[in-house]
Amino acid sequence: IRCSALKPSRSYKITLLPGDGIGPEVVAVAKDALQFVASVEGIEFNFKEMPVGGSALDLTGVPLPEETLSVAKDSDAVLLGAIGGYKWDKIEKHLKPETGLLQLRAGLDVFANLRPAVVLPQLVDASPLKKEIAEGVDLMVVRELTGGIYFGEPRGIQTNQNGEEIGFNTEVYAAREIDRIAHVAFETARKRRGKLCSIDKANVLEASMLWRRIVDEVALKYPDVELSHMYVDNAAMQLVRNPKQFDTILTNNIFGDILSDEASIIAGSIGMLPSACLSQSGPGLFEPIHGSAPDIAGQDKANPLATVLSAAMLLRYGLGEEKAAATVEEAVLRTLNKGYRTGDIYTFGQKLVGCKEMGEQVLESLGALTKAA
Repeated sequence: IRCSALKPSRSYKITLLPGDGIGPEVVAVAKDALQFVASVEGIEFNFKEMPVGGSALDLTGVPLPEETLSVAKDSDAVLLGAIGGYKWDKIEKHLKPETGLLQLRAGLDVFANLRPAVVLPQLVDASPLKKEIAEGVDLMVVRELTGGIYFGEPRGIQTNQNGEEIGFNTEVYAAREIDRIAHVAFETARKRRGKLCSIDKANVLEASMLWRRIVDEVALKYPDVELSHMYVDNAAMQLVRNPKQFDTILTNNIFGDILSDEASIIAGSIGMLPSACLSQSGPGLFEPIHGSAPDIAGQDKANPLATVLSAAMLLRYGLGEEKAAATVEEAVLRTLNKGYRTGDIYTFGQKLVGCKEMGEQVLESLGALTKAA
């Protein structure tokens, strides 16, 4: 171990974007986990921390400084904490922290968002669903991330011919955008259980009609993957009624945003779910799917495990370091097996801990794993 730490065989540049609220707390824990596993696996990480979101707005006057985007583009992978908070809720839209996040995704062209939702055996009792429904759930949401209604034009707030104020947005997708995210979804399903469900609203929306047609065309190239379609309203119901029917889910931007959050609570807490945002060539963006939780920020109450698991996805999908990724994931499971829980996943009889202690326990589990190896 000492030899591998002294002579790393692989070196990567990692941009850290702690962001707002609990972001700095959870990113600090994930960084420690990355440094630990790197020392064991002969990896060197060169970390550079940059501002984004509300903290960047306070510091520079914009939610995504040009330097932050430049550093992120020049890195091998980007780890993000969380953005936003009550402090910035009433400012102009172009200055909102969430606008900075959308600009970051567009700037990195991370069009494919992978959001796993797994009910871990250790947390099945934390799920609001009945045990027989929640137990064994293991699904992956593949969400298109840089198109659709969040980016479509025209958009705005205007006054119509009757003098009434109106707000409008445009749900628009080009065939190219649908084609590339569909390929990602089929490839993902192929590596899982070979089932893909595409979610749309093709009975009403023209954008969804095109979406379904393109997905059907791409499906011809993947005869080994079973494709089905489902309307989004039914999918929202089925996720609660029978989530185990799903393996891989393909959705557009807005449907994926909503459905993946719904899937997260099936797993017990949004504080447990990581995500990976991938491009075709540049660095990926890895982040927990939870928000900045300003109500508990700075109180050592946050659950850092979603960010630690996002770091594992960074290792696997961003850097191709499969062994290191699996080690981090196993350390999280071992920590849960020992009964440690933050408040969001706590049940009677477990050990209630804060963010820092949960991080320390993950590091202890990592140490035990390396000794065993």
